[in-house]
Amino acid sequence: MYMMKWTVLSDNRSSDSSLETEHGLSVLLETGKHRILLDTGASDVFIRNAEKTGIDLSTVDYVFISHGHNDHAGGLQHFMGINDRAKVIVSPHALNGSFYSRRRYLHSITTEWPENLEGRLMLVDRSCEITEGLHILAHIPQIHPIPQGNQYLFVQDENGEYVKDDFRHELALYTEGLLFTGCAHSGLENILTACPWPVHTVVGGFHLLDGQESKEELTELAQRLKDNYPNTRFYTSHCTGDSVFEVMKDVMGEQLHSFCCGTQFA
Repeated sequence: MYMMKWTVLSDNRSSDSSLETEHGLSVLLETGKHRILLDTGASDVFIRNAEKTGIDLSTVDYVFISHGHNDHAGGLQHFMGINDRAKVIVSPHALNGSFYSRRRYLHSITTEWPENLEGRLMLVDRSCEITEGLHILAHIPQIHPIPQGNQYLFVQDENGEYVKDDFRHELALYTEGLLFTGCAHSGLENILTACPWPVHTVVGGFHLLDGQESKEELTELAQRLKDNYPNTRFYTSHCTGDSVFEVMKDVMGEQLHSFCCGTQFA
């Protein structure tokens, strides 16, 4: 078993006033073999927070982009300016998609991708092992319920029409017992079901927004996670609502934890 440490560099919340927040997510995962940047937030906030916490991002080996929305991939263009070596793992559907949200009002959430990705892209359109022990899950089957907040999310097709996003552009990452869900638009249970390896730690957003799922639905979900994954710890923030977290925490207890900017687990 290798050493593993993960540090939250960008999130909606912070317990440290010296660290910046934004609607975005970025986590640095360090194992005995690799340094992996899990998403890049919406801007260069993750870079400034890394500097404040003494983290050198120039030595990152891989950048994993969980999906095409700009709150997870918007910082990539800034990362390319400080790291000239890391491979970028992303779905081709993320690179080629035009994404929109109709929550509150219609607006684009499409990422502005860097122009200098040539030679560094690792396009993933099927589940695979990128390198020894580093697995990517793609095209996650939607067997269990998907988050109701997805109803506001659309892609623009070749005719300019807005169609419901099926999240074919979403990937999850697994290494050494840790599963990173990004936003879990495909549904937390679906991602766990698609993962054939034992999971001791889940990190990421759950895309369970306040005011969407009923308290009963959240309670039932939490109970299923507790029953089906009794040895797994879940760490969430970003797109998991505060009241959602409290409802699930009441059921899951010490299996469920929150994170924020600067949170570090080793």
